[in-house]
Amino acid sequence: MKKIILQRSRIYSGSLILVNRAYGYKEKDQGASLLPVLEQEPGILMQRRAAVLLFHLMNKIDGWRGIVPVSGWRSGREQEEIWESSLEENGREFTETYVAYPGHSEHQSGLAIDLGQKQEEIDFIRPEFPDTGICGVFRRKAAKYGFIERYPRGREEVTGIGHEPWHFRYVGIPHARIMEQNKLTLEEYIDFLRQFPYGERAYRFSEDGQEFLIFFLKMPDRGNGPEREIEAGRQIEIDESHPYWISGNNVDGFVITQERSRHGR
Repeated sequence: MKKIILQRSRIYSGSLILVNRAYGYKEKDQGASLLPVLEQEPGILMQRRAAVLLFHLMNKIDGWRGIVPVSGWRSGREQEEIWESSLEENGREFTETYVAYPGHSEHQSGLAIDLGQKQEEIDFIRPEFPDTGICGVFRRKAAKYGFIERYPRGREEVTGIGHEPWHFRYVGIPHARIMEQNKLTLEEYIDFLRQFPYGERAYRFSEDGQEFLIFFLKMPDRGNGPEREIEAGRQIEIDESHPYWISGNNVDGFVITQERSRHGR
């Protein structure tokens, strides 16, 4: 067993961080961790893992023949400029429906991508991305590569953002498939995982000969007593004979994912 100390500051990083109006993006700009999503569009960037999976997905479906990347990573300043510009051009109601507050945009994390159907004119704020054709193929394959449609129709009260069929968020494998199968938004998935505390019981997900164990580890609130040591970090033990990865949720803890063979213990 391997001992790991999870620092409180790591809550704010990872592929499962929740970024919305209630929980802003707290990490610094991504810098060297970003990659272009397409060679012909060097200015449209995502976090490295997300960009690589998007590359594989697009290659699989020959996606770039009918899909264009519209917007990826944004700096805090760029998000503020988009917000102010939309307020001026479209008004407050439209802007609050379709544009995230500066500091509260998934685009600042490098985990989100806006995609559009290839056509002569493309709306930067609301690009066309229908359910048909190559766009529909992308949507049906996305979760297999770790992507979800982040703002689905009918879930506006949960996400705080209007329906955006063009906005996809990388959350990783197997989480995208679990969310898709259970029709959960990221907000709902973060809450759902609280039922599976680390060291007690796991959420088990099996697909394509792989089994995944998923746990939630809550970081206790800062206090004045003995648990003040939690501010520095919390130590856990994990079986390193199986691949694992850990993501903060940007709220109050960590999601721990471990891959096992379907017949493993």
